Amino acid sequence: MAPPPQPLPPGLSLGRTLGKERFHKSQHWGFCNNVAMLVGEDKPGIGGEPLPGQKLKPKHSVFPAGMGSDAPAWVAFDKQVLSFDAYVEEEVPDKNQELYRIRHCKIYFYLEDDTIQVIEPQVKNSGIMQGTIVRRHRIPLPPPNEDEYYTIDHFNINTEVIFYAQRYKITDCDQFTKNFLRKMGVRLNPPASRPDDPYTKERQKILDSMNPLRPYERIDTLKQFLEHDGHVLRFFCVWDDPESMFHDPRELVLHYYLSDDTIDIKEITPVNSGRDAVPLFLRRDKLPKYAPTGLYQPGTITARTVLNVFGNLVGNRGRYILDNRKTGAVHQEFYRDSDLKIGEVINVWGRKILLCDCDEFTKDYYRTKYGIEDFTPVPYKTSPPPKPEKTFPPYTGFGSEEDSLCSCMGLLPKPPQKDFKKFMEKDRSGLESNILRFLAKLVTDSPIDKDRKFIICYFLSDDTISVYEHTQRNSGILGGKFLERGRIKKPGQELFKSEPSEYFKAQDLFVGARVCFHGHNFLLVDADEYTINYMEKHANEFSVADTGFILKKLKDIAEPRSREIRQVFAATDPEHTKVIEYEPFRNLIVSFTDGAFSEHEIMTLGRYYGVKEEYETDLHLLLAVAQEQLKKNSFENFGQLSAVLAYNDREKCGVLPYQMCRTICKSFKLPLADDLLEAVLTIMKMIGTDSHHPFLLKKSNTCLFWMICLAKKNDLICTSYSFWISVSGPKLIRC
Repeated sequence: MAPPPQPLPPGLSLGRTLGKERFHKSQHWGFCNNVAMLVGEDKPGIGGEPLPGQKLKPKHSVFPAGMGSDAPAWVAFDKQVLSFDAYVEEEVPDKNQELYRIRHCKIYFYLEDDTIQVIEPQVKNSGIMQGTIVRRHRIPLPPPNEDEYYTIDHFNINTEVIFYAQRYKITDCDQFTKNFLRKMGVRLNPPASRPDDPYTKERQKILDSMNPLRPYERIDTLKQFLEHDGHVLRFFCVWDDPESMFHDPRELVLHYYLSDDTIDIKEITPVNSGRDAVPLFLRRDKLPKYAPTGLYQPGTITARTVLNVFGNLVGNRGRYILDNRKTGAVHQEFYRDSDLKIGEVINVWGRKILLCDCDEFTKDYYRTKYGIEDFTPVPYKTSPPPKPEKTFPPYTGFGSEEDSLCSCMGLLPKPPQKDFKKFMEKDRSGLESNILRFLAKLVTDSPIDKDRKFIICYFLSDDTISVYEHTQRNSGILGGKFLERGRIKKPGQELFKSEPSEYFKAQDLFVGARVCFHGHNFLLVDADEYTINYMEKHANEFSVADTGFILKKLKDIAEPRSREIRQVFAATDPEHTKVIEYEPFRNLIVSFTDGAFSEHEIMTLGRYYGVKEEYETDLHLLLAVAQEQLKKNSFENFGQLSAVLAYNDREKCGVLPYQMCRTICKSFKLPLADDLLEAVLTIMKMIGTDSHHPFLLKKSNTCLFWMICLAKKNDLICTSYSFWISVSGPKLIRC
């Protein structure tokens, strides 16, 4: 049991401010319209404590802080409005016909700022001001709580609210409001019935019992216009004019407007036809089926028939009614969409026009509405006469053939057009030279010229060829440029002729081909690696590098001698290694095919079935090139590069993807060419699994490769920036 509290000794007392840390005062006085007054009635006292008799407003709603979205109300509830159906009953003391009046209205509660708006729908011939009853603003509660405002908690179905002494009965709300109130935890009341206004009900009975005194018949075309506005059926027609001098058919285009069932026709006037171009063949209007007919008197054709029952006998005033039988009315039949179809002949004011074809929209319309699937067009266009072949005079020998040919194309000569697209695609780009280089020898009996070696370069960008001679010491022949770059004609062509000459193309050059350049016969004996790879990559353009085509060709030749070929191959491989050298393989192919295969085709087969040797790169050379590039560009940002690599290793596992390492190097603008950077990363992947490589040190199943050296002034300082390559797979690089 706790002891009772003891009184404090005399002279010792605890201060009221013990433990308090806030002693600020609120500003209660200020100026309003330049008048000093009390403006802070709701502000707390010293240190934020309430004054005697003061009730502070809670900082939060009924929901504690942390629940829901942190966004402000004008963002979280933007364009969200609660809609309630309500009515108000007001007395009518100055009329005997009605004692009270029921006015239906809508109450809108805007969630973003708790404002309320009351709107009364417009009623025809009501005689009272309707529309906005209460403009949008915050509405205070009725007395004695007029210092507070309406919130969402004050609204529910089948309840009453008072706005400025006017009582509104809420009967129902929309689905969004119901869902929102349920989420707020409000138990919704069942909807209430909405009473009808007795005076309005009586007025409606009177209006329903009344009959129109004037003749009236409603013809509604608005629905058709709204549904089909902008929808036009288009038919291609032909009219064989019998009165024409040459009886040539006239091509027409018929437009049927679905919005009002009107038709217009336009004529397609050919070029140089001799006819005047008119805007319309038939202006837009309804097209009668049986036209032309006799002329009618004005007023004969009307939409309605009106009868005068009494005539002018009674007070010189008539009484008119509408004739439902439409006695004496003239009925005209007009073309509708159901009357138009391909192959049909329509009457256009006495002219027989044949519908031959239609567009896709028209086909879809008839397919959907009428289920028509046959849209076979009627041939109506005569085949155009064959164009006379244009002959050109023979080449005169002045300038190039293309330049001379352009002078025959028009009165103003223009320079020949070059294939700019091909030039942009096949021009040199980076390491892609787009130049095919071949090693060639002269085909001659001269012992001096037999040993001369030439480099033939074919430029894919403009189909030009240049020839360089390889310089040989003590040969007595000056090497260098042998043939200027340009297009070379194939031999055996007539010089002065009308047809354009044929030039050497890339497909004419391959290993083993014999070409003649301006009287010099060359034998292509070899090609560089880029040329061979380019031809294999574009095998669809070069048949000598297409493995599928070569194998099919070899199968057709060697299939009858397949058994003999197997025996020869087995004799060539006595140790059964299933591997044969290239020279014996070449000799066997040549012997079996009797020279049907070119040297390039045999080389393609050898490269396709050859044993791929592992590509080895000189690490010393690779490092030397990288160091030289770093030194030339004065790259010294290794500290930040190492920090970024470590930062991207979020899991601290020492592993980064290959692509990420390449991206980081690119982001630091590492002054290494793309091929050099790719070679460095590739060689790291290749040597990552070799534990005996001299550049590698074992360390927890990883391989350490010193790759980057720091270029600083004139000295190369090897730093500790390194990459570790995981042994488990080539796609991961440890950094």
